Formats: sequence, C-alpha cells, structure tokens
Amino acid sequence: MEYFSHLLLILKNISNWNYLLIFALSFFESTAFIGIIIPGTIAVTVGGFLAAQGIIDIEYLFIFAVLGAILGDNFSYYLGKKGIIAFQEKNKIFKLSLLEKGEIYFKKHGHKSVFLGRFIGWFRPIIPFVAGLFKLNRKTFLFWNVSSSLLWAAFHIALGYFFGQTWQVIILWSNRIAVFIAIFIITVIIFYLLEWLIAKKGKKILAFLISIWRSITHAIAGNPDVLKITAKHPLFFEFIKKRLDRNKLSGLPTSLLAMAFLYILFLFVGIVEKIITSNAIITTDTNVANLLAVFRSAELSNVFLWITLLGKWQIILGFAGASAGILWLWRQRTYIAPLFLAILGSEIFAWLGKITIHRARPENSVYTENSFSFPSGHATLSIAFYGWLAYMLIRRAKRWPAKVNIFFTAAGIILLVGFSRLYLGVHYVSDVWGGYLVGALWLIISISVSEWLNYKKNSIVFSPSIRTRSAAIVLILASLLFYIGYALNFNPAAAPLLAAPKEIIVQDMDNFLDDQLKYTQTLTGQKQEPLSFIILADNDNELVKSFYDSGWFLADQADMASMAKLAQAAFLQKTYPAAPMTPSFWNSQVHNFGFEKPTQSNNVRERHHARFWKTNYITPDKKQIYVGTASLDIGLKWGVTHKINPDIDTEREFLLNDLIKIGAVADWQKQKFVESKLGQNFSGDLFFTDGQIYIIFMN
Repeated sequence: MEYFSHLLLILKNISNWNYLLIFALSFFESTAFIGIIIPGTIAVTVGGFLAAQGIIDIEYLFIFAVLGAILGDNFSYYLGKKGIIAFQEKNKIFKLSLLEKGEIYFKKHGHKSVFLGRFIGWFRPIIPFVAGLFKLNRKTFLFWNVSSSLLWAAFHIALGYFFGQTWQVIILWSNRIAVFIAIFIITVIIFYLLEWLIAKKGKKILAFLISIWRSITHAIAGNPDVLKITAKHPLFFEFIKKRLDRNKLSGLPTSLLAMAFLYILFLFVGIVEKIITSNAIITTDTNVANLLAVFRSAELSNVFLWITLLGKWQIILGFAGASAGILWLWRQRTYIAPLFLAILGSEIFAWLGKITIHRARPENSVYTENSFSFPSGHATLSIAFYGWLAYMLIRRAKRWPAKVNIFFTAAGIILLVGFSRLYLGVHYVSDVWGGYLVGALWLIISISVSEWLNYKKNSIVFSPSIRTRSAAIVLILASLLFYIGYALNFNPAAAPLLAAPKEIIVQDMDNFLDDQLKYTQTLTGQKQEPLSFIILADNDNELVKSFYDSGWFLADQADMASMAKLAQAAFLQKTYPAAPMTPSFWNSQVHNFGFEKPTQSNNVRERHHARFWKTNYITPDKKQIYVGTASLDIGLKWGVTHKINPDIDTEREFLLNDLIKIGAVADWQKQKFVESKLGQNFSGDLFFTDGQIYIIFMN
C-alpha cells in the first residue's frame, strides 16, 4: 500500500506528461500494424483510474485519448490509401496473414468494420489501413472513426474511473467487504460459465428435449385408450389441439403466455398474502437486511448507487425514449406502444401496491426513500424494460449464441438492480421479489400485444442506412450521457442514524424473555438451539477479558485474509485459535461476539464455540445483559461451516467451568429455561438439550 501511494504521488507530480503519453499511446496503437504491440487501451484505462484519484483531469484525458485515436486511425487510412505495403509472412510485425484477416473482416462487415474494429484488439490498427486500401469514402470513414473513438475512450476511461473509485475496496484485506467481493466474483464466474454452457450446448439440449417430448406425446396420442377418450369428447380435444398449434398466434404462443401470466399472478398473490400473514417472511426479510448491513461500506454503497439508478424511472424513461426513437427511425414502430405499455403498467401497479400494502421501509438503509416499500419499483421497472428490450433483440437475432448472450446480459442487469436495493437497505427481499413478479406480469402483457400487432401486420424488412445508424448511435450516446450526468448529480439524503435501542431495566431474570427470544434463529427465522447463557457484566470489555483470561479467543472478522488462513489451516489440519465464525441470529441480529477455544487435537476442524449477543436489557444496578449459546465443532461441513456435536449441554458445562476456574464469576444460577428439545441448526446438524440455562454474574 505504501509503495502504491508513493507511485501515485510521483504520477501526480508529472501529470502534464501523462496527457502526452496517453495521446502518443492512443495514436500509435491505432497506427497500421505496429499498434498490435502498443498498449494504448491499457493506458487510457489507467488514465481513468488516475482521474478517479484526482491525479489528472478527466476532461483533458478524454480529449487527448480521442484525438490520439482519431489521428492514428486517419494516419493508417492515409497509408492504406497510398498503398504502402511492406508485409512479409516472416516479418513479426507486418505479417501478411494479418492483412488478409483484416480484408476478410472488412468485406464481411463493410464500413461498420471501422466502428467494430476499434473494440477488437487485433483489428484496431489493421481495419483503418484496409479501409484506405479499399478506397472507403473519406466522409464515411471519418464518421465511423470519430464515433467509435468517442465511445472507445469514454468506455475505457469510465472502466478505469470505476476501479479508481473502488480500488480501496478491492484490495482491502482487513474487513468483511473483501468476503462480499469474493462471493460476488464467484457468482459472476458461475453466471458466465452457465451462459457459456447454454450458448455452446443449449440448442442441442433443447432440440433433444423437444424430440423426447414429441415422442412421448405421439405415443400417448396413439394409445388405444386415449383414442377412445378423444373419440368421445371431440370438441374438448379439438380445443386443446388448437391451443397447442405452434403455427398460429392463438395457439401455443398464446397458451404459453397465458400460463406464464397466471403462474406469476398466483405467485404475486401468494407473496402479498405471506407478507400480511406470515411472520416467517418478515423475519427472513429482517435477517437478510441485518446480515447485508454487516458487509456494507461507503465505497461499495457508491458503486451500488450507480447500479440502482439503472432501475430508476427517470433513467428507464430516458433509455425507453432512445429505444423508441431508434425503432421509429428503423421502421419497427409496432414495438413502441408495447414498450411504453410495459413501463407505464408496471409503474402504475407498483404504485398501487405501495399505497395498498403500506409497508414501511427497512430501518438500516443507506439513504432515505419517501415512498412505501412493497413492491420495489426499481425491480418492477427493470424487469419490464430490460426484459422487453431482451425480448425484442432476441426476436431479431439470428444466431443462438447471440440470443443467449442477450438474455443473460438482461438477466444480469435485472438481478444487479434488485440486489442493489437489498444492499443499500431500501428494500426487503420480498419487496424485490414482488417487484419482479409485477414487472414480469406487464412484460408478458407487452409481449402478447407486440406479437398480436406483428401478427396482424407483416413486419417490414428494413436495412438501416448510414444516416439512421448514425442517428441510432447518437440516441444511445445521449441516453448514456443522461445516465452518467444523472448519476453524478444524484445525492440522496442520507438515512438518519438508528438510535440506540432503548434500555429496558429487568427486575426478574427468570421471565424477561418471551418464548421466541429464548431461541436462536436460522436466516429464515426458524428456531435453532435455545439460549444456554445469560451473562451480566459491566461492559463489553469485561466480557471479552473474562473469556480471554479463561483461554477463549475472540473470533476474527470474516475477511479475505482470515478466510484464506482458515482454509489453509483446515487443509493442513493446523490450529487457528481465532478463526472466523459463520453468522448466527438472535432477535434478527447477527451475533456480536464469537469466542472459541482449541480442543486437545489443536486443529481448526475441532474447536469449542460460543456466540453472544448484546441485548438492550440492563439490571437496576446498570449491569449489561448478554445472551449466548455454546457448541463443540467436530469437523468441517460443505467447506464453509462446521458440524457440531449434538450434545450441546456438555459444552455449556465446559464453558461455565472455564469461567469459574479463573475467578471471573461472582455468582451463578442454573434453572429450567425451555422444555427439553431435540432439533436441528441452520445447517441440519442435530442437537439435544435438557433446556436449562446458566445465569452468570461476572465479577
């Protein structure tokens, strides 16, 4: 970190030379063939990173990067037009095979290749040369050259700027944010691999399943008993046959859309009913909100603020306006009305849901939202708009991989918008799920209307001209600039800090907890082990010191360093006395203190465990009340958590004896707390207990 900060300081002192360097690298990367070995794109991305650190000015960076790219392309175009060729296959830079590949690409994509080639590393310095060689019209070349240079510079500067804003989060190894980032990266990789698999094998698998389905239906249709039934009820089966006709809009397409609509509608009604009547949904929502709050940071919150704006109605409306403009210019006007039907219908129904359900927002949010919580308007609009956009593009795409990529891109954006609402704490899980369902309902309605309009009116085969393509690019860039400008000026009011829970004075230690609070909880609110301890101490420091003196270690926070150390210790079967713990819940709160003690095996796979929560209960003499549980880990499970010994009562006795031995206990009582119980914890491990609890008064 110190070396990195020193390097940034050096770059700041030579900031004026940075612009010239970026200009030179952008120019030479676009110069015929030698640009293959010039890292201009990397330089522009690094420039965006430096701009985020305040080392260079982002406006000058953009100007110099664009100028370098435009001039470099024009120089290559000039060389190609003059026919300057010095290519030999044995030449490591001016390879004849590269020129041949560039010509093939240019012939395939025409003048568009000037735009597309800018974003493909090997073709970036070749295509302008080939365009000059084939005498591409100068004005046409300039248009595609300038537009691609603007977009190329903006994208890579934004990419570098994004990492510049979040680099401290990414390299932070000493807090829980790193674990969150690791989980997020793993999720993205899995998502990408699934997309790759479906793009590669999905069409064949789908064809196989359809073939199997047809074989089954043909076999059923040819069954003698089935033939007798169809003969007795010809009208009914004729109706079914028409509903399954793939060649008519009123057949299978309408049937599938209707079934999807009804299924999603029932799901939505079900989630509304559970929000009103089910404590399990409310508990799960609260637990997830509290768990995500543990992984929250200012840096990641800023990132998710940008993501969440992708679902804000102003941004959606801007994108929809650009989409409608492109559809109008490209004579695909039958799609415009269904597009706005999906957006307006979703927004109206989300608003009606909010004022009907009247659900309050989560208390631990990053910023203040003034509307009600259910359903999430951002989630509703995201699935309505991006889902519709994906539908339209998939409908027009010809190749299966392109269809799959479009679907997964839209799904990724939709999921990110929904998750951003959870991370920022402005919605519960059920709010986002309800929003998705409402958006999906209107998406189905929109698709149905669109299919009907296109069925009634033959679609126009339209090949966009250079002018209409140019206008489309301008509309896309305008909508992106609107989004960036809106995001840069989006400064929502920070949510007020939660007041500390009001302290409650407890007179009677026997019955100050109701039945629900006598048990720990799973993430979904199901009861786990009952509490084993009620400890009265002066403060947190006294509690931690007492455990430390008795040989117990305070568990490390779950961060990248501690998780890596835990994995290494588990693999090598070594000790790690302060290894991190998986979270557990009581009263919808993650445990405040995790204590552990090595066993005789001195192995991280086996350890004594105790989790404690700080309550808002105090005694008349100002003693703080803590509640907790204890268990013995006897091995790893799934590679991420531990398997416990079912006999949790023995561990309860073990912990008490440790505290008594070092004289930390002034007095203690043992009494019946709950009925004897045989149950399971969150990971399915069995436990049994006699239901008794220790009330411990610390010295």
